[in-house]
Amino acid sequence: MAERISVMVPWLGAEESDALAEVVASGWVAQGPRVAEFEARFAEAMQAPFAVATSSCTTALQLALIVTGIGEGDDVVVPSLSFIATTNAVRYVGANPVFADVDPASGNMTGRTLAAAMTPATRAVIAVDQGGMPLDLDDIRAVADARSTVVIEDAACGAGSTYKGRPVGAGAEITAWSFHPRKVLTTGEGGMLTTRREDWAERARRLREHSMSISAADRHATVLAPAEEYTEVGFNFRMTDLQAAVGLVQLARLPEIVARRRAVAARYQAAIAPIAGLRAVADPAHGTSNFQSFWVEVGPEYPVDRDGLLVALAEADISARRGIMAAHRQPPYRALAPEEGLPATERLHDGTLILPVYHQLTDEDQDRVIAVLRSPGGDRR
Repeated sequence: MAERISVMVPWLGAEESDALAEVVASGWVAQGPRVAEFEARFAEAMQAPFAVATSSCTTALQLALIVTGIGEGDDVVVPSLSFIATTNAVRYVGANPVFADVDPASGNMTGRTLAAAMTPATRAVIAVDQGGMPLDLDDIRAVADARSTVVIEDAACGAGSTYKGRPVGAGAEITAWSFHPRKVLTTGEGGMLTTRREDWAERARRLREHSMSISAADRHATVLAPAEEYTEVGFNFRMTDLQAAVGLVQLARLPEIVARRRAVAARYQAAIAPIAGLRAVADPAHGTSNFQSFWVEVGPEYPVDRDGLLVALAEADISARRGIMAAHRQPPYRALAPEEGLPATERLHDGTLILPVYHQLTDEDQDRVIAVLRSPGGDRR
C-alpha cells in the first residue's frame, strides 16, 4: 500500500539535533545567547532594524498591540479570513475586532476592504500575509495613514515571501511572525516581533519577561546580580535557547526551503491549469509567495464540491485541509459579523482546500495528489 501523504511535514534533520545538543551541553536552555543571536540574524534576514523573540506569533501580536498603544475601547480592523489568533490578540488587550473582507484572488485584505470596515474608533489594522501570500502593504498604508491608523503586519506565514523585491514585513512599522511546525521556518513553537522603532522593541523585550528592568540573561551573567524592578504588568512570553538553536539552523535553510516549496507549487499550478472548475493560488504582481499554504478553489464546473474532493483525497490516503477559516463564523465572534456579510471571505472559506506541500514531497507523491484532482471519481490511470 502507498504511504500516507501528509499536508505538511517540517524539514528537520541532524543539524537541528546537533544544535540542540550544544545548547543542552552549555547548561543554558532558557532565554539567553542563542535567542539574542537568532533575533539578530532574523532581523538581518528580514531587513528589520529590531527583532524580539517571543513564545508564539499570538504573543507577538499581543505585544505589538500593546506597544503601539492599542487598548480598551479601540477598534482594530482584522480580516476574518485568518487563523483565529489574529482576532483573539485584539480581545486580549481589551480592544474590539472589526472584520474586513478580502480579495478573492489572494485571500488578503486590501485598501478597499479596509476602508469599508473602518469606524470612527479604528486605531489599528492587523493585515495578514495569508498562507504566505504577500499583501499589498502600500495599498493598506495609503488608507490607514490617511486616518493616522497604525498598521501591524501579521506575517505568521510569511517568512521567505517577498513584497516589491524585499522580504514581507520589511516596510512595516511592526510585524509579527510564527515558527509553528506548520510554518516554513519552525522552532516547534515560537514567534518574533520585528519593528523599525527602537522604543517599541525595548518595551516589548521588557514586557515578554514580566517587565523586569534587567533581563534574566544579564542577572545570571554576574555573581552578585543587581536588584531588578518590575516597571509595569508584564508577561511570560519568552523563547528558549533550545528553540532559538533550531531557529538558527532553519533560518540558514530558508532560501532552500522556499525554493523547493515554490517548485512544488509550480508543478501543481501547471497540472491544475487545464482542469475545469479548479483555481490554484498564484503570486500577485507585487510579490512572491513562499507557499506556506497552497490552496485551490473548487468551482461549480468541477465534478464534486470542496468537501467531496477532500473525501476523494482521504480515500487515496492523502491528507488535505479545508481552506483558511473564517473567524466571524466561530462562536466567540458570530455576533460581530457585519450585516452585509463578507462575501469573498465566505466564498473562500466554503470553497477552498489546502494541498500537501513540504520539502520532502516527492514527484511520485505529488503525482498521486494530481491524479485525484484530475479524476476525483476514481479513474486515475
